[in-house]
Amino acid sequence: MNRLSTDQILRMVRDRYGKIASSSGCGASSNSPCCGSAAPQPDISGQLIGYSSEELSSVVDGANLGLGCGNPAALGQLKPGETVLDLGSGAGFDCFLAGKAVGKDGRVIGVDMTPEMLSKARENAVKMEATNVEFRLGEIENIPVADESVDVILSNCVINLSPKKQRVFAEAFRVLRPGGRLAVSDVVALKPLPEPMRQQAALITGCVAGAELVENLNAMLTDIGFHQVRITIRAKSGELISEWFPGSGAESYVGSADIEAIKPTVS
Repeated sequence: MNRLSTDQILRMVRDRYGKIASSSGCGASSNSPCCGSAAPQPDISGQLIGYSSEELSSVVDGANLGLGCGNPAALGQLKPGETVLDLGSGAGFDCFLAGKAVGKDGRVIGVDMTPEMLSKARENAVKMEATNVEFRLGEIENIPVADESVDVILSNCVINLSPKKQRVFAEAFRVLRPGGRLAVSDVVALKPLPEPMRQQAALITGCVAGAELVENLNAMLTDIGFHQVRITIRAKSGELISEWFPGSGAESYVGSADIEAIKPTVS
């Protein structure tokens, strides 16, 4: 079976999430749900993956598209005045939560490669009056952010979609300040996926087929230079994955995880 090229994968992902941005998000009545064939509504999904009811209600309608698999803004333990970068920021939900956490003296940058998502996020920022949040068009493999300019990097169920994960993490390391933190919620592989599962388009764009083995991620982050790498499988991981792809058995191969790491203060 022929493997898809990097360009093909990125094109599929951009097309899928562009359509999601133009609809009502995960679980919408359109025939293009984000995470899987039977994803729950964003508020239900949000509670399942760790958002509080207060967080879910604090952001304008249309910012939470139900695309995540964790709560990286909470994981990052954000502090007032910090600069935060969200990789694959979508309609802006995690950016707006981060913006509240870092306050008026802090700054949040969201990066997304999908123009439709970028437009939606910017519209939401105006509605939120989120003056400390900005959104940039770009690919997470080539982050449009200066070296050592960010305190914390967030990402929510996005890096698994990239066919160049090592490049993404290397870029993350580049833009983090010494002592900066990586706080990522993502889908990881618990054991090798069968090849047919890796080739299914729905699983590629639905956060499953691109999942990397936990041990490979650990080695990747360590080789790049990160310290204190920790990958924790979330308690309701299987429930979440089975909601996305009921009957597929994907929950036996992948799970949602919190990925944490720190850029050392000295090289």
